[in-house]
Amino acid sequence: MSGPIVSLQTTENHQHLTIRRPTQGMTLRGRIQVPGDKSISHRALMLGALATGETQIQGLLLGEDPRSTANCFRALGAEISELNTQSVIVRGIGLGQLQEPVDVLNAGNSGTTLRLMLGILASHNGRFFTVTGDSSLRSRPMSRVVKPLEQMGALIWGRQGGALAPLAVQGQQLQPMHYPSPIASAQVKSCILLAGLMTDGQTTVTEPALSRDHSERMLRAFGADVRVDPETCSVTVTGPAQLQGQTVIVPGDISSAAFWLVAGAIVPGSDLVVENVGVNPTRTGVLEVLEQMGADITQENPRIVAGEPVADLRVRHRSLQSCTIAGDIIPRLIDEIPILAVAAAFAQGTTVIRDAAELRVKESDRIAVMCTQLNRMGAQVSELADGLEIVGGATLKGAEVDSHADHRITMSLAIAALNASGTTLIHGAEAAAISYPGFVTTLQQVTES
Repeated sequence: MSGPIVSLQTTENHQHLTIRRPTQGMTLRGRIQVPGDKSISHRALMLGALATGETQIQGLLLGEDPRSTANCFRALGAEISELNTQSVIVRGIGLGQLQEPVDVLNAGNSGTTLRLMLGILASHNGRFFTVTGDSSLRSRPMSRVVKPLEQMGALIWGRQGGALAPLAVQGQQLQPMHYPSPIASAQVKSCILLAGLMTDGQTTVTEPALSRDHSERMLRAFGADVRVDPETCSVTVTGPAQLQGQTVIVPGDISSAAFWLVAGAIVPGSDLVVENVGVNPTRTGVLEVLEQMGADITQENPRIVAGEPVADLRVRHRSLQSCTIAGDIIPRLIDEIPILAVAAAFAQGTTVIRDAAELRVKESDRIAVMCTQLNRMGAQVSELADGLEIVGGATLKGAEVDSHADHRITMSLAIAALNASGTTLIHGAEAAAISYPGFVTTLQQVTES
């Protein structure tokens, strides 16, 4: 075989990723560091902007989504230094002090930026804001946060009755409430808690299952009065709060690590270590499922870094078995389902994924897209209304596939290609930069070592 195993070509505004698997196969070996956790990066920038004093962020994710958050809060008056992984300095202006921006706030492709920011903006009494995003974000549902905010007294206008961006927000003095969320969503929960920071009294969110808890942890670290009742899946914030700048050390993102965990599990002879990964128990559903499938994954050097549990994750190849992924674990691995679908394609037996209808309103319809793209490679995947049914054991072969401008689709298909015969061409590979700018470089590193 001639030419590189992994190569990237650029035409106009798009990148095309080619992965050629040698006929004799290959193994993946090495130690990897993944980008900083996206959820924690967003929240560190936001709370730093709302706090008084200085916040220092180490290990920030340099993807497009956190850049959108930083740009929005600069426009609202916070001073945020140039983004880098070593040290980002945020000089906050204090709760209630955000400035009325002179232009529309653009959240880009980031649903986290837009949904969490709505809770903050809606509670800034007397100020007017307009927020939007790219074409993908403008098609994603916002009513899940707009409706509870309106119950608190928010005034928000937008397309389809406030269901779609662009949205206009007239800040109000909001009232606290107890919101029984119909879905387990960290974005919904965080939006309401952030709105509650400036209300007089207790604002509570109760979920049907536990969603990721980065907001609760970080709010508490910044000085907010936050109480968690794990038995009822309830979180309460008492306002008005005062936030003080902090030092935040961002661990590696387990959602990014998941690609290498599956790669190491499915490619024969592989032995990979992913260093410094956040293993917050509200995010480790992917580890539990992979272990249920028989993956050989061990946590090494466990430690606590800035209030978040961290470990090095070692994965070695082992044959996988099918399983059922459904119920309360779904909120703890919703972002990892595309790559778990790849693992299932190489497992023995039929894997069923249910209760994941949320995937249809992500950056793409991830249920439909993973079904069509994996089937192009020879997998046996069927769409369900709220998930996928994957008959494992088929021999995958290289094919021409499309990312649908979705970062997690891009990277999931790249990992599938590592264990597919022949050559795979992935269109729209630039989408990976949304959460993992160095993905292709790391892919080259582990395939060439």
